[in-house]
Amino acid sequence: MKQRLEWLDALRGFTMILVVSYHVAQMGFKQDEQLSASLPFLVLFRMPLFFFVSGFLAYKQDFVWTFPSFASLTWKKVKIQILPTLVFLCIFLILKSKLSFCDGFIKCMTLPTKGGYWFTWVLLQMFILYYIIACVSQRFRSHVPVWCLWIVSVGAYISLFLPHTLGKWWKNDFMMYSSFYETMKFFHFFLIGNLLHRYWNGVKALFSSRWFYPVVTVVAFLSCADFFRWHFFNGEWINLPKSLAMYSLMLIVVMFFMHYERWFTKETPVGMGLQYIGVRTLDIYLMHYILLPTLPMVGLFLNEYRPNFVLDVVCAMSVALVVIAGCLLISNVLRVSPVFKKYLFGR
Repeated sequence: MKQRLEWLDALRGFTMILVVSYHVAQMGFKQDEQLSASLPFLVLFRMPLFFFVSGFLAYKQDFVWTFPSFASLTWKKVKIQILPTLVFLCIFLILKSKLSFCDGFIKCMTLPTKGGYWFTWVLLQMFILYYIIACVSQRFRSHVPVWCLWIVSVGAYISLFLPHTLGKWWKNDFMMYSSFYETMKFFHFFLIGNLLHRYWNGVKALFSSRWFYPVVTVVAFLSCADFFRWHFFNGEWINLPKSLAMYSLMLIVVMFFMHYERWFTKETPVGMGLQYIGVRTLDIYLMHYILLPTLPMVGLFLNEYRPNFVLDVVCAMSVALVVIAGCLLISNVLRVSPVFKKYLFGR
């Protein structure tokens, strides 16, 4: 798709705000997720949205897959995602870690979440897996290989939450140290975004139909109601309503941004702001951990006066916007230098 979808950039910016808001509440406010009215709900669709958008943008209809193009694109992703991540992880450890630098770095590298800096590692793995299957797909001139990979990724995702049924084969040092554990959790969202882009004209017609949005909304309500209140599905099987909630909520947000795309153009203040955040998500992701404030008294207040969904969201997002503004300011200052622009942000 040659023309850039402005609403998609705005959606990515909105998702970045959700990510930072979650970290403000969890790490800055020290808010108890089990007591919070907003955190368990927002976490259902914030990362699925991020990976959905990444997968959507990964599909390039006219791209010719050869070994040189595969190698060039992979190396480009490594430079953009891994080197900056290592630099800012080190800065974070120097400025914020209570452990010594070496101990902190080793601990981060042995955890699947990499001290919070897991996203770029996981996204790189997704891109490499997708590039391989895209080569196969182009070879056979069919989308079937991508569908097959999505089915396999859904099976891998299910296995993470059914250990008694499917075993704990995934719980080993490689899965944890490489963060492939996290890749398995979210890769299916990346692929569904990619697949929807491949059938985009038909998908737009489906999204605009009279019945689809109401059905998805009802599914979202019922799955959230069961996950949070009813608990008809207990134990491992609680993943069924949770997964339905994740997919349906993700689709609702996507359809909302697509339907009201005129609100999210660069001609509107909201659209211009969200798009600016959307094209600088890497900068914000890399720096926001360093700028998170420590405000445990806010978390104590919110935990005491619960449940209060609106207050939770307003407090977290207000501070998140300040943190994002700080990240963008520092980013613009650093980008004055071509060297920093290239090696810190991969551009």
